[in-house]
Formats: sequence, C-alpha cells, structure tokens
Amino acid sequence: MADRTPQGGAGAQDGIKTFPFPVDLSVSGVGMQIGPMGTGRTWHADAPLDRVHRIDFHVVMLFHGGPVRHMIDFAEYEASAGDLLWIRPGQVHRFSRDSGYRGTVLTMQPGFLPRATVEATGLYRYDRPPLLRPDAPRLAALEHSLAQLEREYVDTTTLPLSLHTSVLRHSLTAFLLRLAHLAASSAEAAHEQAGTTFTRFRDAVEKDFATNHSVSAYADGLGYSRRTLVRAVRAATGETPKGFIDKRVILEAKRLLAHTEMPIGRIGAAVGFPDAANFSKFFHQHTDTAPAQFRAELR
Repeated sequence: MADRTPQGGAGAQDGIKTFPFPVDLSVSGVGMQIGPMGTGRTWHADAPLDRVHRIDFHVVMLFHGGPVRHMIDFAEYEASAGDLLWIRPGQVHRFSRDSGYRGTVLTMQPGFLPRATVEATGLYRYDRPPLLRPDAPRLAALEHSLAQLEREYVDTTTLPLSLHTSVLRHSLTAFLLRLAHLAASSAEAAHEQAGTTFTRFRDAVEKDFATNHSVSAYADGLGYSRRTLVRAVRAATGETPKGFIDKRVILEAKRLLAHTEMPIGRIGAAVGFPDAANFSKFFHQHTDTAPAQFRAELR
C-alpha cells in the first residue's frame, strides 16, 4: 500500500479487523491518499494484511508489475502490469504474502466526494468487477489522470487548504469517471450476449436475494419465460440462474460470518433460511464446510 503506515484504530469486535480511513496520515487531513505501494502493506501497525480483513473506504491499485494474487470477497484475482483492482467499502480482502505489490495505490474516504459525484461514478456498484484490464489508450489516460491527481495531492504549498481540497476533489472525480466508465464497459462486455435480460435478472437478484431464491419467481416478476432466463444467464455467466442466486446468497452469508458475531441461525434467516439446519446444509453443499467451521478458520 502507500508507504505511509496508518496508526489509527481498527475494529476487532467481530474477529475480522475493520480498518477506518487514516485521516490523520493523509496530507493536510483530506479524505484521500495516493502514493506508491509499499512493501509493508499495512493500514495499521499491529495487523499484517495477509490476514483476512475489511476496510470502510475505497482502494484502487494500479499495478506496474505482476502477477499479483489478491483475494476480494473470497474470490482470488490475478493482476498484472497495467491492471487495476478496485476494492469497495465493506468488502473482505487479503493481500498475498508471496506477491510483490508494485505500482500506485489510491485510497478514498466515502464522504470525501459529494453525492452527485458518488452517483455519477458508481462508487457503490458492487456488481461491477473488481479486476479491470484497460486497453492501451484507456490505460494511458488513467495513468495520466492518476499522475495529475498525485501531483495535486502533494502540492500543499501554493494553495490554501480549502482550495487545495476543492482541486483534489475535481482531479479525483476526473480519474474516477474514467475508472467508472472502464468498470461499466467491462461489465457490459461480460454480459453483452445476454443483453438486458441478464442485467434485469442480476439487478433483481441483488435486490431480493435475501427473500427470494426461486428462479420461476424471478422469471415471472421480470416477464420472461424460465427458458429465456436460463439462456440469458448461461450466456452471460456460464451458469444457471439457480447457481447465480445461490452464489449471491453464499457471498452474503460469508460476509456476515466474517464481519459479525451474529449466531448462525440469525445469519441463515438474514439470507432466506428460517431453519438453521437447512441453512447449514445449504452452506455446506456450496462450500464443503459448515458455517461455524468457515468462521473459525477465518479467525
């Protein structure tokens, strides 16, 4: 991460450390940091980041070398030179002990940008892929924009603090708009064969997965036949609609197991299983481990 090592506190009440944005170590105390990735890769002095943890701020890493393996929400991603990883607040992730992280890292406090900018840049589109691979022209534009942002970030001598902060917000917005366009394009490219059918299904699942696990119910609600929905989801993801729904349910269950001290039964109820035994059976079928064992192994 950036060479500065944050000293702020980290929540550990749930067994998985949650790291807040280190405002005290940001230049002039603004809600962002940017700099070269350091070898220590720590948000906090007492916790190495090769352990599972989560953050309550955005992290964007632009790699100058690789390959680097990085876990985000229990999925492994391999990034190489020219790739970007975008990790959003609340996501579980872990650095690879054996990988050399080289490049530039940007961290940003959620409240640093105004609401209109947040909406325009899709900062909380968790359905967007975290690993982005821009082509040469887009990479050059992103690198130029990021370099300009870094120059503005370290320039604290020519502007009053209020104006410096405003300039940073504008420069950060310019970079994030480019990044958001790349993320949206990547998502569209992955789903272009399915058109709007999969997109509507995906959005419906994201909204209702905690209460609706029925493929037929989603098809009826969206006005598609079950066969049409199956074709669209297979074209976009290579899996069945039921598999897509189950994967989203499992991800949420893993997040709750990692992030909270909620009893297993309550976690099951939160993702649509009123019966704790049915939830444990479902979780074991999809992960080859029991919920309690999964939580214990993380900790």
